[in-house]
Order: sequence, then C-alpha cells, then structure tokens
Amino acid sequence: MRSTLLSRRDLDFLLYEWLDVEALTDDPRYQEHSRDTFDAVLDLSEQLATRHFATHNKKGDEQEPSFDGTRVTIIPEAKQALDAFVKADLMGAGMAYEAGGLQLPATVTGACFAWFQAANVGTAAYPMLTIGNANLLLAHGTPEQIETYAKPLVAGRFFGTMCLSEPQAGSSLGDIVTRAEAQPDGSYRLFGNKMWISGGEHDLAENIVHLVLAKIPGAPEGTKGISLFVVPKLLVESDGSLGERNDVTLAGLNHKMGYRGTTNTVLNFGDGTHTPGGAAGAVGYLVGEADKGLSYMFHMMNEARIGVGLGATALGYTGYLKSVDYARLREQGRPVTAKDPAAKPVPIIEHADVKRMLLAQKSYVEGALALEMFCMRMVDEQRIAETVAARNRIGLLLDILTPIAKSWPSQWCLEANNLAIQVHGGYGYTREYDVEQHYRDNRLNPIHEGTHGIQGLDLLGRKVTQQGGISLRLLSESIGRTIADAEETSGELAELAEQLGEVLGRVGTVTAGLFASGDVEAAMANSSVYLEAVGHVVVAWIWLEQMLACEGKTGDFYDGKRQAGRYFFRYELPKTGPQLALLASLDRTTLEMRDAWF
Repeated sequence: MRSTLLSRRDLDFLLYEWLDVEALTDDPRYQEHSRDTFDAVLDLSEQLATRHFATHNKKGDEQEPSFDGTRVTIIPEAKQALDAFVKADLMGAGMAYEAGGLQLPATVTGACFAWFQAANVGTAAYPMLTIGNANLLLAHGTPEQIETYAKPLVAGRFFGTMCLSEPQAGSSLGDIVTRAEAQPDGSYRLFGNKMWISGGEHDLAENIVHLVLAKIPGAPEGTKGISLFVVPKLLVESDGSLGERNDVTLAGLNHKMGYRGTTNTVLNFGDGTHTPGGAAGAVGYLVGEADKGLSYMFHMMNEARIGVGLGATALGYTGYLKSVDYARLREQGRPVTAKDPAAKPVPIIEHADVKRMLLAQKSYVEGALALEMFCMRMVDEQRIAETVAARNRIGLLLDILTPIAKSWPSQWCLEANNLAIQVHGGYGYTREYDVEQHYRDNRLNPIHEGTHGIQGLDLLGRKVTQQGGISLRLLSESIGRTIADAEETSGELAELAEQLGEVLGRVGTVTAGLFASGDVEAAMANSSVYLEAVGHVVVAWIWLEQMLACEGKTGDFYDGKRQAGRYFFRYELPKTGPQLALLASLDRTTLEMRDAWF
C-alpha cells in the first residue's frame, strides 16, 4: 500500500537515478556501505516513522506539552517514538565511526529523516536539534567536550538545543545581553534569558545540552563580541555520571499554532533557582575561542536551515499525497462537456482546476525535495573532496544555496499545504483531516531559523557578494552546465533550457545593476523579492536536471515527472519576469512609506 507520508519511488529516483549516491561508496569514507545498506536504513526509517511517529501526530498536536510550574508533561507516545529512533542508532546515522555513528552519507540520512518530519514534525524536532548540536561540538569542541557531551548526544542519551534569541533582541543577535563571567577553574557562569528555545525542557532524555550564545564582559560590541558555551541541564562529572542540577530554569512555555509537540521555552540562566557548587549562575564551558561564537553557531544554524527546508518539504509532500488520495476518492460534479444531469458524478481529480492544484503541489514538493537532496549531496562531496580548493569551491556553492534551501520550501511547500486544504474543500479546514494541521505546522517554517527577510538579506547582501561574487558565479556555471546538457537533446528540453538561460542571464544583469547603482538602501529594500526570484530559477534548474534524468525512460512515474517540470516552466518560472523588473527599477516604494501613513 502506497505511503501518504512520502514517495519512496521518488526518493529512489533522486538518490539512485539522478544523484548516483551509490558512487559515494567508492570513497574510503563510505566504502563499508552499499545500496543494500542505504535501502535497509531507508526501509527502517519509513517503518519507524509510520509506526511510532505518525500514530501520535494528532495527539501531540491536541495535547501539547504543559508546565505546572515544576515539571513539563509530554504525551508518553513521544518518548516511545524517540526511544525507538535512538535504539535504531539513527541519531548518529551520519556521524563518523569514531564518534559512535554509522558514517552514512548525508544524502541518505537526509532522505531518512524526511520520513520522520513528514510523519510528525513536532516529535522529529528533538533529534534534529540534537544531531545539529552534536555536529557542532564534533567540529569545534575540545576532546573533553566531545567525550563528555557530543558522544552521549550521538548515542541519544542526551538531547540538545541551540539558545540564540533573547526577548529584547529577537533575531538581532548583536543585541544579546546574556553574560558569561569567567571562573578560576576555567569554566564560566552565565546570566541572562533566552527565548524561543525549542526542546529547552523535557524528560525525554537523561540530560539536555544547551549551546548558548553569550558575551564575556569587556568583549567587543555587536556580533564580534559573541562567544559560545556548552551549558548542560545537569552537570556531568569527570567519570561521565550526572551530577548537580545546573542553574537553568524554565520560565514558561510558548504556545504555538503548529509544531505543538515540541516544547518551545523561555529559559532563565543564572537566576539562582539552583545553586551548583553553592552559587548562583549557570555553569558553562567555552567552545573554541572567545568572541568567535557566532561563527561556530553558524555550523549548527546552517545545518538547521537545510533541516527546516527539508521539514517544510516533508510537510508539503505528505499534504500533497493525501490530497491526491482524497481527489481520487471524492466524487462530485461532472465534466464541463457532460450533457446528462443524471450522469454519475466523477472523482474530482478529473476536473481541470483540481488537476491544476495537484500539479502545482507536485511541482513544489518534488522540486523542493530534489533541491534538499542536492544540497546534501554537496555536503557529501565536500566531505570527500581530495583538495582544500575543491572543498572550498563546494562550500561556496552550498553557501549561496542554503538561504534558498531554507526559504523556498518554507514558502512554496506551505502553498502546497494551502492547496491541499483547497482540494479537500470544506473538509480541508476541519481537524478530522490531516491537512489543516500540516498547514499550521508548516506556517512556522518561514520564521524558523531566520525569516524570509533575513534569508533575503543573507543571500543578496552577503552570499552574492562574498569573495568578489564567486558563489553566484559558481551557481551560474552549475546551471549553465545543465542548460548545455539539455540543449544537446532535441525538442522540449532544449526549449526549456533556452527559457532558463534567458532568465539566468537576466538575474546576472539585474544583480550587477543593483550593486552598480551605489544605492545600497534601494538595492537591499527588495531582497526578499530577489530571494524568491532566484529561488524559482534554482528550482527550475533542479527540475531540468530531473527531466534530463528521465530522458529515454517510460512509465507513469517518468511521465508525471515530465508533466510537473513542464508545469513549473510554464506557470512558475515566468513569475520571475515582473520580479526582476521590479528589482532592476530600484523601486523605493517601501523605503518611502512613513509610519504615520499606515
């Protein structure tokens, strides 16, 4: 029976027919694996997600975590699901052997994790954060920090968080005021408040490892004075056993419209509720060098941004599959050419407008999933690159794609969820059907890990300009190679390649014009429009790649891929025309708006 979480057939196509993940096993890093092991972990992920995560998705939404002033209560099914995830060694699936992991390719582990996000994004958030936390410590922690914190995270004994935002600062991290005071033993005591901390308090694991941004007194102003600290909920003794409760206190829970199964917390650090070592202050340990904490935290933030994009994709994908199933079963109305009012109603999937909505969803979710898998394939390529130059080159391309991989699915797979509700008609916005929850869950993703506005500023203001514009050149060259491959085919793909080439050229011209103007304020005013336009170009490129991978192949699956690609080129890519025209005009409408006029 076909799953309504994700399409395993689509994943197999992306992994094996397009991205050739099997070729990674030629490298020593992955030589212990094969397609058999990849398929086995994909099968296991689908089974666990279906059996343990999907089954409490609605209950976790309806009975969200509660706080009685002393303890957080979470439905027991969440812990049972997470225990099954940990028991299957999936927390460390992508980590190196020496860290206790399975050393699977990122492309495979990403495909596996998408099953859990599609099944229950609220419960899946706990391992997503824990995996990112562990990866940061493995990359930047001391050997002692890796042994004390990272390995228990990989084993699933500890869970992790990231503590960035503060009530007064929000996303403006340069304005954080949490301070870290050095202690004679080399540790620090932290004092401050953190807001919107997902997974910040629970009893789902033995311990919670917080990664906290704070400022050491006397540090430079702004983001250049931020340091990163490991702050455990329970202190860890030298022998690995758990010790005193640290001075980290839950002030309260935030109540969200979606992701309700994930505790979202306000945490107080150092308020004196607990006194480890007989004194107030949350005990923390510096990661790396002082004042370089934000650069370390970007290791987790960028991983989380791709993870958010993958989660948005998974939510859009499961909503799409459920709306297809509904449209096949729901009989209503008759074809516009039908003359007999007594004729039997037809399944609504036969109506052109329903086909339009389903095809739009298919183009969004399959395009987004392919984009996320492509980014993860680049993570693998970066890991096995033989030279520093090759590794840096891949990293620069991944840099420019990261804000797109986060924001494009968060916008357009949310639109897929919107269309899934529409396909269901009046049933779509009732709680008896899944699609209304998928929409609510997905609505958080345009804000998670940096809003569209932040991602737009990052893309246009930093990634496009870094190192003399090399990232944009690398992206343009990559798209150009696909265009050249498509132009060598006859017929439709060559025509689509020409269309994409024209829009790509327009992006280059407009980008150059924005920076040549000298009007930085106007150039950046519509960076979100730039993000959306370039995102559409990137997804069109990804669709052309998929259509090339379908060349010469027959069957419903491939015909469906081709039709979704056609839809994207005919209905979606043309939307970039007015957007690029607006950008080229350096329009100042938003800049010239005044507070009093609202």
